[in-house]
Amino acid sequence: MELLSNVLRPEKLSDIIGQTHLIGEGKILSNMVKNKKIFSFILYGKPGTGKTSIANAIVKELGVMHRFLNATINNKKDFDIAIEEAKMNGELILIIDEIHRMNKDKQDLLLPYIESGLIILIGLTTSNPYHKINPAIRSRVQIFELKELSCEDIEIGIKRALTHLENIKIDDDTIHYIANLSSGDFRSALNLLEVAYYSTKEDKVVSIDLVKEINSKPVFFHDKNEDGHYDVLSAFQKSIRGSDVDASLHYLARLIEAGDLDSIYRRMSVIAYEDIGLANPSIGPKVMAAIHASELVGLPEARIPLGVVVTEMALSPKSNSAYLGIDAALSDIHAGNTGNVPNHIKTTSTTYKYPHDYKNDWVKQDYLPDNLKGKKYYNKKQNKYEDNINKLFNEMKGGNE
Repeated sequence: MELLSNVLRPEKLSDIIGQTHLIGEGKILSNMVKNKKIFSFILYGKPGTGKTSIANAIVKELGVMHRFLNATINNKKDFDIAIEEAKMNGELILIIDEIHRMNKDKQDLLLPYIESGLIILIGLTTSNPYHKINPAIRSRVQIFELKELSCEDIEIGIKRALTHLENIKIDDDTIHYIANLSSGDFRSALNLLEVAYYSTKEDKVVSIDLVKEINSKPVFFHDKNEDGHYDVLSAFQKSIRGSDVDASLHYLARLIEAGDLDSIYRRMSVIAYEDIGLANPSIGPKVMAAIHASELVGLPEARIPLGVVVTEMALSPKSNSAYLGIDAALSDIHAGNTGNVPNHIKTTSTTYKYPHDYKNDWVKQDYLPDNLKGKKYYNKKQNKYEDNINKLFNEMKGGNE
């Protein structure tokens, strides 16, 4: 018997659950299909957000020649065959799963055909393509991020699935419970529903108690009227920012118990530089080391390095001076406050003063464009590290101004 997740695989974009920023009236992907013109793009997002479903729905709705390959499983010969098919047909949509794992040989092989438009690439990945995809590929495609599905999105999908389960009896509270357990992964919700259905007695009643017998993972994230997943992440960051070590560990424990390591990693990396920053600059590398250790040992042991680094993050002094500084600089750029690079620091300059030729390796000269002279983006906060580096900076300047 075919799995429920396969039975429900969308035939057209309007069947897709969620992703309303890309799909729907007047939205990017829907407009491409409507206009029957697809350009190369990459979809990235967490498992169960609909990457493969969207790709399949597009090619089915358009009824075009396509081929599905996996960057890790399919070899160079498979890619050669896809190119020959494209040449014979005049065009081919090539869907590549796990595209972040595509090696250089395969990339070099495809690049000219993607560039010419003979091959239209739809790449699928759970990894951020800005970090994992070769720039040569990245520059030739559009990148669309798929959002994590909300509890409401998954409930809609579950209710659609019920029509394929004969005589099932399930109430709204149980549907909501299953949606909560899925943590944004629709495929996971469908699999749990299907297991529960075939685990029932003859009455086909799927209850919360039955679901708990199958999956005993606690539900922490979602409440019926709010997006609790992001509330927990928000509370996690704000507890560290507020230097409440006990609250920080509490919310970390909730995230760990739900197995949501990716969200923990991303949020800790942001906090290290946004909220702690120059008050304890060693925390960034420590966070990365804790992430690496967690990936190496996996759960449940991952809780140990994560607990250590989150404790230090909460106890660390805090500074957002660098974060505010870069945002202020970007605000000027967005407002058009740029100006020309001063002549004396251009690559062809003959009047540049080389700081290492001067006392304390510093010499007074202007670096900002003329219209931004004297502009201050960085404003020091009161903490030991910034006090020290600013003191050293002032000593370096001493006697040279």
